[in-house]
This record gives sequence, structure tokens and C-alpha cells, in this order.
Amino acid sequence: MLSKNFLLRPRLVHAALCSTTSSTSTPACTSSSIDTITVVNGLPHITIPLPSRAERCVFALKPISNNVGDFLAMLRAEDRGIDRAVVKNAEGVRIASNTSIQTLFDQQFTLAINDQEYAVAPVALEAPGREELAKLSDVRQLVGQLYEALHVGEFQLSREQELGKQLEALAKELAPLEEQRAELLRHAEERSAGLTWLGLGLMSLQFGVLARLTWWEYSWDIMEPVTYFVTYGTAIAGYAYFVMTRQEFMYEPAKGRHSLLTFHRKASKHRWDVARYNELKAGVAAVEGDLRTLREPLALHTARPAAKKAAAGLFGIGNLRDIVSKMQ
Repeated sequence: MLSKNFLLRPRLVHAALCSTTSSTSTPACTSSSIDTITVVNGLPHITIPLPSRAERCVFALKPISNNVGDFLAMLRAEDRGIDRAVVKNAEGVRIASNTSIQTLFDQQFTLAINDQEYAVAPVALEAPGREELAKLSDVRQLVGQLYEALHVGEFQLSREQELGKQLEALAKELAPLEEQRAELLRHAEERSAGLTWLGLGLMSLQFGVLARLTWWEYSWDIMEPVTYFVTYGTAIAGYAYFVMTRQEFMYEPAKGRHSLLTFHRKASKHRWDVARYNELKAGVAAVEGDLRTLREPLALHTARPAAKKAAAGLFGIGNLRDIVSKMQ
């Protein structure tokens, strides 16, 4: 007969398993605060504990240039174990990534990293005045002009060399096709000219036959209906040309049409690649257009005639291009 301790042993094991399972449930998000924020040379330095290595790291933020997205990107770059990083305001609403650091530090916010939340009470940052913003804008403009003056000429020269190489390669590939095209065009022109002279000969022959029949063999009374039907037949032939080509029969367009048909017929017979030739010609035209645009005076930023009295710019610099030209 089993003892009472043996009967109660499975129940105790089951109770231990249940207690172990309940103890391993997902913990709730814990919260703490971050109060180590200092301002060094106008830039806020915030110290944040990293979850993976259990160490603290200082991040220097730029109030105007950086935003919330940059701040979170710095956190993820510093600690690869961060799966989720969010910034929320005091009401628990998420703050957009494009919000500037200057705007973020005007209020209390919460930084959520994985399952840990940190309440941040930022220090007050001095907002730049209008004069400082205007001076900053002038500095940016000056840096842009300096970069343009020092690098635009070099870029245009390299771009022109690159386009020249492309044009040379296209011209080299196009040269044999141009020779074959000239030969095909010459043959088509000769064929069209031959047919033109043949038409003149047939019309002269027709005139001679009708004249012979009218004044030597028969009389005008007999040949008048014949000439009428010949003329009407010519009109029918002209109308048939219009029906087939949707163009009025005129000598010059008809000669050009026949020459073009002969050219394409010969090109197909000799396997001359018309599509490749058109593609190369379009490429040459595009490269030449780019070169023409690149060599225009406006594109080269040529110096404009100076005014009588140049206004002094930022830090007393009036004409940046003159200074750069003197430095060179």
C-alpha cells in the first residue's frame, strides 16, 4: 500500500511547474529617468545607457541640423541590440522622425529603447536669433559659392572629356555603317535616275507613235478617241498612285519615294542594320547636344561685367570669383 507522501508527490511537481511557468512570463516595460544632459559649446550632450553592453554612452546633438530620426539612428548604430527605439511626448504620443532637436528639447519627452522607457527632462536651449540665422544663411551661401568656383570648372572639364570619349566611340562604330549607307544611297539614286530617264523615253515614244498614226497612217478623226483614252488612262494611273500611297502624284516626291524604297530593299538584301544605324545617329546627336549645352557661356559661368561699385558681402568679401581667380 502506497504512502501518503508518494501520492502527494505528483501534485507537488505539477504545482512547481505551474509556478515556474508563471514566473517566466514576459515582464512589463520598466521606466527610469535620464538627467545627465549638459550643454557644451551650444550642443546638448545626452548620456544614455545602452541595453546590450550595460554601459553609458554620450551623444552630441546639433539642435538645428539633427532631428529625432538622426538621434535614433545614432542609437541603433552604437548598439546593434536595439530593436525598437521611439520618442514620445508627455502624453505618450509618438514624435515624428523629422522633428528637429531644437523643437524636441522644448518639452519633456520619453525615450523608449526595447522594453525600457526613460523619462527625459531636457535643458533649455538658446534659440538662435534672426541675425544669427541670417549670418548662418550667408555662411552657407558663401561655402556654396566657394565650392562652385573651385569645382565647377573641373567637373565640366571631366564631363567634356567623358562626352568626347563617348562621341569618339560612337563615331568609330558609325563609320563603316556610313560607308555602306553611302553606297546604298548611290545605288538607289542611280536606279531612280534611270527610271526617270526611262519615263521620259516612254513618253517620247508615245508621242512619236501617236504622231505617226495621226499624220501618216490614219487621220485625226480616227486617233482623237484613242488620245482621249490614253489621257484618261494616265489620269487613272495617277489616281491609283494616290490610292496606294495617300500622296498626290508629283515628280520630286515620287522620285524620292522610289529612291527610299530601293534603299530599304537593298539594305534588307545586304543585311544592313537600319535600326542600329538610327540608334547610333540618335546617340551622336544626344552627345553633341550635351557638349553644345556644356560649352555654352551660361553653362560655363563666364564672368559678368562688374558693376561700378561692388557691394561688400559677408566678412568684407565682395566678388568671390575674383578672389578665387587671383588665388589660382
